[in-house]
Amino acid sequence: MIRIFIILILASLLWSCQKEFKTVAKVDLQKFMGDWYVIGILPNPIEKTAANGIETYVLNPDSSIGITYTYRKGGPQGKVKTMHPRGRIHNHQTNAEWRVQLLKPFWFVYLVVDLADDYRYTVISVPNKKFVWIMSRSPKLSDEDYAGIIQRLDADGYNTSEIIKMPQVW
Repeated sequence: MIRIFIILILASLLWSCQKEFKTVAKVDLQKFMGDWYVIGILPNPIEKTAANGIETYVLNPDSSIGITYTYRKGGPQGKVKTMHPRGRIHNHQTNAEWRVQLLKPFWFVYLVVDLADDYRYTVISVPNKKFVWIMSRSPKLSDEDYAGIIQRLDADGYNTSEIIKMPQVW
């Protein structure tokens, strides 16, 4: 498991050297904090068979972001796994570009690339567009919202044919 993390982090560091990437214009951090259910992903080795993923953000007094990611490995009845990466805002003008640390001392670029006006859904990515997380405030996202997200990601050059839905079975 540690090897997978190291590989992901090193790959993210290399990919984060790309200079051009698009984010949303502005993220209100207070509205963004809280629970986000993972609805869709570009699969990675850790989440390929994950279910019931929830990412929780907490704005700490020092302006860092506490992150808790919980999911079930192998399916909705699988073993609960929890990770506690750290986050920090990198672009304070937009709050849409973060650095997230899964394993010390490595930080990777974390981008808010789509966000509903009412904060009902968001999309997180990395500069090379190889990782994507479509998240919602509830375990279900409307078909209309999901289709719109996929359409926008496709127009932005993401490989949307490989995005899979993460089971949310509660």
